Amino acid sequence: MTKVSKEQVKAMDIKDENIKEVFFIDAEVDELKNSIKWHLNCTLARDPSSATKNDWWLASCYALRDKILDRFIKTQAVHHKANTKRLYYLSLEYLTGQLFTNNLHNTGTFEKMSAALKELGQDIEEISKEGPDPGLGNGGLGRLAACFLDSLATLNYPAIGYGIHYEFGLFKQEIINGQQVERPDSWMSSGANPWQIARPENAQRVKLYGRIESHFNEKGDWTPLWVDTRDIIGIPWDIPVVGYGAETINFLRLWESKATKDFNFDEFNRGDYIDAVHDKAVGETISKVLYPNDSTEQGKELRLVQQYFFVSCSIKDILRRYKNAHSGWKNFTGTTAIQLNDTHPAVAVLELMRLLVDEESISWDKAWQMCQSVFGYTNHTLLPEALETWSVGLFKNVLPRHYQIVCEINKRFLDGDVQKTWPNDDQKKRDLSIISSGDNPVIRMAYLSVVACHSVNGVAAMHSDLLKSQLFKDFYQMYPDKFNNKTNGITPRRWLKLCNPELSALIDSKIGQNWTTNLDKLQLLELFADDTEFQNEFLKIKHNNKVKLAKIIQEKCGITVSPKAIFDVQIKRLHEYKRQHLNLLHIITLYHRLLHNQIDIHPTVFIFAAKAAPGYRIAKTIIHAINVVGKFINNCTAINDKIKVAFIPNYCVSLAEKIIPAADVSEQISTAGKEASGTGNMKLALNGACTLGTLDGANVEIKEEVGDENIFIFGKTEAEIASLQHQGYNPWDYYHSNGELRAILDWMRSDFFRTEDGSNPVKELAENLLTHGDPFFVFADYEDYCKTQKLINETYTHRKIWAKMAIYNTAKVGKFSSDRTIREYADEIWKLSPLKIGK
Repeated sequence: MTKVSKEQVKAMDIKDENIKEVFFIDAEVDELKNSIKWHLNCTLARDPSSATKNDWWLASCYALRDKILDRFIKTQAVHHKANTKRLYYLSLEYLTGQLFTNNLHNTGTFEKMSAALKELGQDIEEISKEGPDPGLGNGGLGRLAACFLDSLATLNYPAIGYGIHYEFGLFKQEIINGQQVERPDSWMSSGANPWQIARPENAQRVKLYGRIESHFNEKGDWTPLWVDTRDIIGIPWDIPVVGYGAETINFLRLWESKATKDFNFDEFNRGDYIDAVHDKAVGETISKVLYPNDSTEQGKELRLVQQYFFVSCSIKDILRRYKNAHSGWKNFTGTTAIQLNDTHPAVAVLELMRLLVDEESISWDKAWQMCQSVFGYTNHTLLPEALETWSVGLFKNVLPRHYQIVCEINKRFLDGDVQKTWPNDDQKKRDLSIISSGDNPVIRMAYLSVVACHSVNGVAAMHSDLLKSQLFKDFYQMYPDKFNNKTNGITPRRWLKLCNPELSALIDSKIGQNWTTNLDKLQLLELFADDTEFQNEFLKIKHNNKVKLAKIIQEKCGITVSPKAIFDVQIKRLHEYKRQHLNLLHIITLYHRLLHNQIDIHPTVFIFAAKAAPGYRIAKTIIHAINVVGKFINNCTAINDKIKVAFIPNYCVSLAEKIIPAADVSEQISTAGKEASGTGNMKLALNGACTLGTLDGANVEIKEEVGDENIFIFGKTEAEIASLQHQGYNPWDYYHSNGELRAILDWMRSDFFRTEDGSNPVKELAENLLTHGDPFFVFADYEDYCKTQKLINETYTHRKIWAKMAIYNTAKVGKFSSDRTIREYADEIWKLSPLKIGK
């Protein structure tokens, strides 16, 4: 076919729209192909004959970015002209995953890019593998933030995400001799990040340390001066966030820290080279790595500095944007909404107060009213020990003016709302004080967030209820109207359309394509749940995905698994409350039964993927134990491959995109009352996995949506767990009363699982559970968990029953779209309206 341009096609008087579409597609393919070649030559200085796969990936990204930037510029121009209200989302984490394929799908150019690369002798699937996962997060918090940015853009809400431009991610996980080993996650080591755009003209100066001098202005008013500070510079990098359909393109602004001076010339000339660049090295450390190890005082200090650096840059940028469009402050609350994604950005409240009072000369009462009007706070944890605190000594040293401000906020809060609610109750004041009492006082950032924000939300119905009845009970009594629920959601664009193209195509063929932006339409799949042909197609796609995952397991773990087996999946951060060790205890039980010829089961592959925090010893022991047990099982010929265990290293978004479509069983087995929500449970259910879970977090709502008959619920309820705790829970009671549990634990405590180097993590884990009180009630749920696993194994062998259950899981989880979640935030918290960008 002769190549023609879009302009030539428009000039043609073609009546047949199908012929016109063919011409258009062909022209766009040609345009992309020329753009890729141009970027190879002019951006990367490469000849196609010598270009590497990474070069082809970069050139393809640049070609796509060219198409995106026009729309991005138009979006920002429309937002600016409309003087619209914006959301500013503050989060320390954003796990976006690879952006190339996501942006191709959201711009509708995946097939065209695939064709262009094919004509250039390249395969889009191979090229896509070249892109790194940006190391901008750790776990669910970052994956949720990425989903929210996608939905904000897709729904045409004006929004900017703010975060840190980490040079290194959390860490790259390797498994060596069964143990987690942390390597630097230098995700930018390949060179350029083709999506980011430097904005040095919007750099911000951040003050740290120093002292406060008191001055009086000409009116006799006290004015604090923050002097003798150590300053650093924040350089912003923008990453376009492409909404589905590419009508709105918002952006994520990430701050990179730089020293105010590159080096000291005098020291350099004297030969003191190390000291000459000391300030530069210290300044740039702040954005080096996600979550520096805070087990030392130095680590805690760096983490506080990191958080303040990020929020100071962001708040100053928000005020800069506002002042560029307004001459006074009367419209600030009407054009600004700021959401704190957990307590990591909570110091933003103090920074906004400082800027308004100290630098803009706004009265305290007016500034406080402005803060409370614009800030919202999302809580993500029910674990009291996970609520962030800062020692007064550290905080006062790093942020002396902010310490004064938080003291003033606390005094007014205690003398005002607390005194009014509980008159002259000194104990209640001590309990609710933002600054704790005692010999080692700390600043409670969650308390500050609740007091300062007009909205406090949990992330699942059960979680929000527990916030009101337990974690923030007294605050709820004072501020009942502040508290609300916003159940988490996931973007169906990445977590079904992108990661599971075969299933997406099947769904399209039955109900059309509109489900991508209206996930409730998946309910129409109920019409096909009993249809044998549809069931067979659905299960065939699941099998194909399992074949692909089996190949990955072979490549990464050296383990051969059968795609005909049940793929039982637990993928999430490694933490005791998520109870990967309950899963392992059951695996060891199955192994014991199989060795003693007590059972015959359908073959099952137990798949784990998780990172443990570097300083979290018992979590790393659990990883080691999983791998040690897995090695015994995988090499045991006596059990005839009835069970296999695979721990896939370095869990990330890209790996999740391969695991989730292949899962048959979704393990969501946290101790009831401990998980805030979960989003992996939603992704797995959307892709046709049946949940095995406790009544915890969003599992409760998934059960309500899919129906009792399409989910496997086990274990103690939150109330029953609380009752056990109140009675005085003793794991030894379960050891003595359950013969099989006792036999399994005795086996684990023996030398059977001792490794060649003499270590025995399986024994260590068993001893820990018995002697440290089993804080997450593994033994209490063990028997019911094993029974429910047996039911799953039996149910899976009934092909039609299992197919119907899997289909219902996909069909009934439309509620868990992040589009729904964002609409609720926008309507009920941010008071934000969508703004159409137009053609």
